[in-house]
Amino acid sequence: MTGRKRGVVHAVGVDIGGTKIAVGVVDDSGRILAKTKRKTNPSDPASIDAAIADAVAELSTSHEFSAVGLAAAGFVSSDRQRVLFAPNIAWRDYPLARNVREAIERDDVAVVVENDANAAGWAEFAYGAGVSARNMVLLTIGTGLGAAIVADGTMLRGAYGFAAELGHLRVVPDGEPCGCGQKGCWEQYASGSALTREARRRAAANPDTAAELITAAGGDIAAITGPLVTELAFKGDDFSVGQLAELGRWIGEGCATIAAVLDPEIFVVGGGVIGAGDLLLDPARDALSSHLSAKGHRPTVPIVAAAMGNDAGIVGAAALARLES
Repeated sequence: MTGRKRGVVHAVGVDIGGTKIAVGVVDDSGRILAKTKRKTNPSDPASIDAAIADAVAELSTSHEFSAVGLAAAGFVSSDRQRVLFAPNIAWRDYPLARNVREAIERDDVAVVVENDANAAGWAEFAYGAGVSARNMVLLTIGTGLGAAIVADGTMLRGAYGFAAELGHLRVVPDGEPCGCGQKGCWEQYASGSALTREARRRAAANPDTAAELITAAGGDIAAITGPLVTELAFKGDDFSVGQLAELGRWIGEGCATIAAVLDPEIFVVGGGVIGAGDLLLDPARDALSSHLSAKGHRPTVPIVAAAMGNDAGIVGAAALARLES
């Protein structure tokens, strides 16, 4: 998909989570005009189809639209019609676009499926932190590490729709086991889950240095979480600041590797951990600068916080779907 083509008709974006969907009507400037939500059952895909159709029907009573974009956490087919596999929803080679099209009973509406990270990435590219770039990498860092790549204004999906799974680059041979079945994947070191795991490990190994964090967790090391680490870091706890710095280092070193392959103009970082702000991003920037190939002979790639927040999936899915209408 090239450029930032904008139509004159609104589109609907659907952000499909594990237990709920958020649905919005989006105009061609990326503004959400109306929004609604529905609860869903991840073990019953048909119920998700029905919930989407119900939400779309509600919004259609007051807004016209030409397309529906479905942002799904999973592997999406190259024709953007099926979810081949999803880790948290019972989609296995599932014809999501067709089912939704039939459920909304609108033959005049284009329905497309997008990987959720791609949708968020396009929102940042078209309307957010990457709006001035033509080559951008989005990292969504939460429980895991998702990514989207925009190359010369085009969303990079790959031959089979599986591109941009950067979280599963192997960075530590025989390292931490990953849910993908491999070991040492980048998301095992650069994610909210990694932050929690390492904070607990180091607190158990050196309880004196982690005393403030352990106290904040009620004396229970197992109760330490990423958000708690961030909270203590903002209060000046050295141990917690160090945990965020270590996470940032992993992010930055990985970005240096990605830069050697893709040469982006900008890295945009979103997801839950971005609440740590520069406590996370400054160490990431330092690590990227230190490990960037041809350092001193090329521009240092900026790392910035995402701008679109929780609405990125809705906005990006709608915008990408509009390009098909």
